[in-house]
This record gives sequence, structure tokens and C-alpha cells, in this order.
Amino acid sequence: MLAALTFNTAENLPVGLLRLMSEDLRVSLSAVGLLVTGYGVTVAIASVPIAHVVRAVPRRHVLTGLLAALVVSSLVAALAPSYWLLLVARLLTALAQALFWAVMGPVAVGLFAPEVRGRVVGALSVAGSLALVLGVPAGTWLGQQSTWQVPIAMLAALGLVSLVTIAVLLPTSRPEEEPAAYATSPDVWRFGTVLAAGALSAAGAFTGYTYIVTFLGDVSGFSPSAVSVLFVVFGVACLAGVSITGVVLDRFPQSALATAVATQAVGMLGLYAFGAHPVAAVMFLTLMGGALGPVFMTTQNAMLHCAPGRTDIAFAANSGAYNAGIAAGAALGGLVLPLADVRSTFLAGGLLTVGSCAVLLGGQLLRGRRRPERSARR
Repeated sequence: MLAALTFNTAENLPVGLLRLMSEDLRVSLSAVGLLVTGYGVTVAIASVPIAHVVRAVPRRHVLTGLLAALVVSSLVAALAPSYWLLLVARLLTALAQALFWAVMGPVAVGLFAPEVRGRVVGALSVAGSLALVLGVPAGTWLGQQSTWQVPIAMLAALGLVSLVTIAVLLPTSRPEEEPAAYATSPDVWRFGTVLAAGALSAAGAFTGYTYIVTFLGDVSGFSPSAVSVLFVVFGVACLAGVSITGVVLDRFPQSALATAVATQAVGMLGLYAFGAHPVAAVMFLTLMGGALGPVFMTTQNAMLHCAPGRTDIAFAANSGAYNAGIAAGAALGGLVLPLADVRSTFLAGGLLTVGSCAVLLGGQLLRGRRRPERSARR
């Protein structure tokens, strides 16, 4: 959980330190923004290839190596004298995170009984969500009180604690012998459906969320200070969403995913339709925040049930698909914005999320038809 918090904070911290880094490194705000965009694209592209390369290496060795990379890259980033060295350090962190999310899930849930594995996925997701509620705000405050390098160096300290803990306490075993190395009910059709739905949902969310500051200011009429408070509300809603979903995930794995995606669609379309009214904007923003974390969490949990091969490769594929959706959504929002207005980015994002709902529904209906056909052939 500490490692998940640290990696997610590392991914998003430049958002809070944007202006400080821009002024100190003497580069544009968009160049600093590339530190976040390039990070996500790297995770999307590298997840599956790297997971495949290390598929035979014991998981304890892999995780300690990844955390060592996090520690080294964070120190290099904190000491970087130039923007380009900082960018290289960020990409190294991204490569480590790409594999971390693939390996961490199966290893963690494999330490527990199958009937409580959903709660374990929930706990890891809560830790990841704390990055937005606690990690990034705390890092931003620390950077404002000192320099942007200090909170980045703190990430190295947190990573070192996780590294030592895992190196000392985690059992060593062959990857294929891990208790959660393979899914409980392999299903290629369900696997493809979840990947497609997750990618569409991520694209929908970030088509609008990328421009949420502009939306809340220009459409809802909130002041800059109020927008900052609403970001905290959004983060708390995300944390509450993954906490509640984690409790019911073992009992209702498929319903939890569909509910999260449908809630996101309602939140985004509600913002489009009623976002000019401040009270309604807060309500629908909370719904969107409450769904954003659970969507990825429930797709990861689905990999434990339906992965057609090793679960670590499936986790990597899911992480890659989701990050590809994030990049595509941000790009789509950038195309919509000059052609229409900021409200239209939430319409486009909401419709993409409705498409994700349709994929889940269609996949369920087609699976239901295939089962009688199989029974008849038998």
C-alpha cells in the first residue's frame, strides 16, 4: 500500500508543482505538463512488454528491483540540473510503475484466501487514491514551503521503506507457483470486454476531467479558491468510492464494475446538462469522483477472475489499456475544446462512458448466448 501511494504520488506530483518547476527550470508550463503526459504514455506502451520480459523472475526480486528504480529515479529527479535529465528520470519511474501495477496485484492477493481477494484489491486502490487526497496536496505544500526538489526526494525515502519491507518479508517463489498466478475462471471474451470497457471509460473520464478547472470556473462560476476546495472534494469522493466498492467487490464483482461505469456516465452527463448551477455541479462532480477510482479497481479485480493466461500479464494489459484511454481522452478533449466549448468536453466524455456501459452490457448478453450453444454442442 505504501508503494502504491508513492508511485501514484510520483506520477501526479508535477501537477501541484507545475509553476515552481517551470520557473526554476526556465521552461514553459506545457513542457512541465509533458512530465505527466509522457509518464502516462510510457506506462501505456511499456506495461505488457516489460511484464513479458520478467515473467520468469521471482516476484520478490522484481518488486525490490522496481522500488530500487523508484528510489534512484526520484533522487536523480531531485538533483537534476536540467529539464531533460528530469524528464529521463521521470520516464525511468514510469517504466518501473508500468511493471509495478502488473506484479503487485497478483502478489498481494496471493497472500490471502480467494474469498477476500477483492478486499485486498480495494486496500491497494485506497492507497493509490490517497495519492490524490494526501500525497499530492502534501507534496505541493512541502514544495511551496521549500523547493520542488524536496517533496520529490521524499518519494525516494518512502520507496526505500517499501523496498526494505518487501526484500525482508515477502516470500520468494517462482511466478507460476504464486497462488494468484492464474485466474479462477479464464474467459477470453470477458477479458476483452473488460479491457475495452475500461479503456473507453478512462477516455471518457479524461476527455472532461483534463479541463475540469476551466469548467468549474467558466461554466459553474466558482472562484479559484473554491475550485481548490472542490479538488479536495473530488479526491475524497474517489477515496470513498474505492473504500465502499472494496467492501462489496468479492460478492458482486461484475455488478461493481457496471455500477462504477454507469455512475461515471451520470456524473459527466449531469455536469454537461446542469453544471451551470453550482449545487448541481458539486453533486455531479462528487458522483464522477466517486466512480473514477472504482472503475480501474474493478477492472483490475476482473483480471483475477477472467485472465486467459497469467494474471500479471493481464494486469499489465489492463493498466496499459487504461492509460491509453487516459491519453486518448486528454487528446480528444483538446480537439473538442476549440471547436465547441468546455461543456462539450463533458458531453463527449459522457457519451464515451455510455459506450463503455454498452460494451459491458453487450458482452454480458453475448456471453449468455454462447453458454447455451456450448451446452448444446456437449
